[in-house]
Amino acid sequence: MLTVHHLGISQSERIVWLCEELELDYEFKRYDRRADNRLAPDEYKALHPMGIAPVIQDGDLVLGESGAICEYIDHVHGAAKLSPEVGSADYPDHLFWLHSANGTFMTNGMMQLMLNMAEPRNDMPASFVADRTRKAWDMVEARLGEAEFFGGSQLTTADIMMVYCLTTARMFREAPIDAYPNVQAYLKRIGERPAYQRAWAKCEPGVPPKLD
Repeated sequence: MLTVHHLGISQSERIVWLCEELELDYEFKRYDRRADNRLAPDEYKALHPMGIAPVIQDGDLVLGESGAICEYIDHVHGAAKLSPEVGSADYPDHLFWLHSANGTFMTNGMMQLMLNMAEPRNDMPASFVADRTRKAWDMVEARLGEAEFFGGSQLTTADIMMVYCLTTARMFREAPIDAYPNVQAYLKRIGERPAYQRAWAKCEPGVPPKLD
């Protein structure tokens, strides 16, 4: 049995959404963050050497890392339904956004978060990170103006990876999307997907998703 271990308000929401899109039979286990420091509880940290979300179990396999989990589940359990065929027109864009999500986009956000917390503030790295972040958002806006999904004509695991960056990740820092109409329209479409709604209701009951 495939088991998805979800830590509240974390990247593991991606994996629940993926399973719902693929209509898989899976076990869902939810863990609340600690009250004192908002980090994962010890029982979650014990699941994997990294001690962070997401984590899945599939028989004897324990696997971490969002992108690896998305590819594993889609190919092993989902018949690669959310991955364009190699050689298709959508394949390169799918690959770029699948890996850009945590390779660049989330990294920018984490650097910005850490710099905002640092004292004294150093304007040189802050300016560097702000420029990288602006360029990344501009690329997202441009992409969603030319294609319905990050992976092209249909939803792929690239969307599963990117949506968290554009939604829940913004709960940790100030990042309005008023200047990005294509992003706003895209998130509205995502929010209307039954699988996304089912996943969010499981992951964060009573909390509205940050879709605007």
